[in-house]
Amino acid sequence: MEAAYRRRRLLIFVAEHAVLIALAIGFLAPLVFIIATALMTNQQALSPDLWPNPVTWNFDDVFHRAPLLRYAANTFLYAGLSTVGVVISSVPVAYALARLRWRGRNAALLLVLAMMMLPPQVTVVPLYSFFSDLNLTGTLWPVILPNFFGDAFSIFLLRQFFMTIPAEYSDAARVDGAGELRVMISVVSRLARPAIAAVALFAFLFAWNDFFLPLLYTSDNPDNWPLSVGLSHFRTTHQVEWNVTMAATLLFMAPVIALFFCAQRAFVEGVTLTGVKG
Repeated sequence: MEAAYRRRRLLIFVAEHAVLIALAIGFLAPLVFIIATALMTNQQALSPDLWPNPVTWNFDDVFHRAPLLRYAANTFLYAGLSTVGVVISSVPVAYALARLRWRGRNAALLLVLAMMMLPPQVTVVPLYSFFSDLNLTGTLWPVILPNFFGDAFSIFLLRQFFMTIPAEYSDAARVDGAGELRVMISVVSRLARPAIAAVALFAFLFAWNDFFLPLLYTSDNPDNWPLSVGLSHFRTTHQVEWNVTMAATLLFMAPVIALFFCAQRAFVEGVTLTGVKG
């Protein structure tokens, strides 16, 4: 009787979540395929077999065929500094747009929204010419430095969250003699940690996966390639050896997957609470 009841509950659960289960399988299937192919021999990867037999460890081979550690170091440098730059530059702008009263604030907000709609390809030519005049092409600085001048999406996301924080907290700090900088750092930023964590995660993931800009600025200097450009070159070089290519792809994906699961709670809170007026 108990077994029949459990079977019935299982069938009800599957029926209620059938769409979600199908979507989850659709999203996980490519990842399972990558993992399975990464553990195959080259002959198995080119055969109809779906599961490795025997299991082959191809990850050591990836490090011998490409300077993956150098690519990883470049990527962490790019993603880390870009994340710091986006947070440091976006928080003060978002605070000024959300918490301060000044003439032209709405016009500045419209300008930020307009920048969100501007494709990055529009500014590529003038920016490339600018960094070329500074002799910075071939390095990662052209893709790092612009992040220290604000990011439109991050500013908008933080502004929406800052507006949900009750003004009484800021007023109490001002009564105690705190200036606007102290209020922003000690009060608003602390209460907005989920939103700041979400912005930092967005910035890190964008920089980690960015391919176009690093390819544009560092294509002539392999020593400064991040993982995205290095993996593309690796795939071109070893395109027939799918097992090694998938092993390199899995190594490229692993850090961001681990980062997302570690910061999942703060990320979800920052996104779900943004825009909810308190």
